[in-house]
Amino acid sequence: MPRLMAFDYGTKRVGIAVSDPLQLIATGLTTIHPEEVEPFLQKYLVENEVSHFIVGDPVQMDGSPSSSAPHVKGFVKRLRKQFPGIPVHLVDERFTSVMAGRAILAAGAKRSDRQKKDLVDKVSATIILQGWMETQRLS
Repeated sequence: MPRLMAFDYGTKRVGIAVSDPLQLIATGLTTIHPEEVEPFLQKYLVENEVSHFIVGDPVQMDGSPSSSAPHVKGFVKRLRKQFPGIPVHLVDERFTSVMAGRAILAAGAKRSDRQKKDLVDKVSATIILQGWMETQRLS
């Protein structure tokens, strides 16, 4: 079965997570610079089949787009153009960074590890993906 891939897109870092082939468990894969996403995906997709891209949609508490929304929309547009055979889904990413920080703390990470933004972004992508998979199972 193909995997699912999720992105926590930022202008400095992109957290990436993937599912297992059965699409049951999300796992953090990596954190890379936004300019490295396309080459990374080109290489990754040679060895792994991905059926869907899930991208965190940055929205404010009132549901309006956040200041980073235009960057995410541009990223989604590029994904759709470069990989037209893979559907892209936007998912509300409110609270994922907070949840990621709590998950890292609960896992017993040292203080220095909890402050690593790349780890937070990777865990955020994992939370985005796990949440999307759970909603798909319920529908």
